Amino acid sequence: MLLQNRTTIVHGGSGAVGSAVARAYAREGAEVHLTGRTRATLEDVAHRIRDEGGTAHVAVLDAVDRTAVERHAAAVADRSGGIDVCFNATFNDDIQGTPLVDMQVGDVMQPVAKAVTSSFTVATAAARHMVGRGTGVILVMAGGREAIPNLGGSHVAWAALAGLCRQLAVELGPRGVRVAWLLSPGSPKPGEPDPDATRLLLPRRPSYADVANAAVFAASDWASTMTATEINLTGGAVVD
Repeated sequence: MLLQNRTTIVHGGSGAVGSAVARAYAREGAEVHLTGRTRATLEDVAHRIRDEGGTAHVAVLDAVDRTAVERHAAAVADRSGGIDVCFNATFNDDIQGTPLVDMQVGDVMQPVAKAVTSSFTVATAAARHMVGRGTGVILVMAGGREAIPNLGGSHVAWAALAGLCRQLAVELGPRGVRVAWLLSPGSPKPGEPDPDATRLLLPRRPSYADVANAAVFAASDWASTMTATEINLTGGAVVD
């Protein structure tokens, strides 16, 4: 198993992406710590992980609450002897559907502030426990670089996340901590047609399982030289 005996934290662990990543981490042998704002949905994911033979713990917190995040990271590190992987899949509170010229500044900046604040908060909290051991992986879920109208501040937020990850990578790399972000165009609901498939080079967008498997790879020793990098899962919507 690729993540045997690793301690992982998945922020936003009850969402579609976060829950898929958490289950994949547990499947590969990791101990998973789920965080989010709603206990009931977190417990549902934890129960599924345990039913599948994995280990999961639940903590209710807001990823922008630095005190709560740092307290949780310290508790996890104390309990498990460290933190190996931190994955941020929290929602950025995007406001979409309106052209930028018709939007208020605050509505455009809302997802930017949320994305940067939450990712900075959870990454630095985990990193403080990783650098002492000289190893660790920080991963962030981001969006694409396509030119799509009426997405409000979403693309600005994703670009800011990439910049934050690069900065974290250059400062944490010499201390053994890798940082990467996963680029996805979103995942279609199972069994439903994908209306966006025509703008891809491949015939479909990634499923949540595809995203989760990439997150496993990025967190594992198989990706041990990958840092300050974007993992492109867009099916060709973004061409590098």
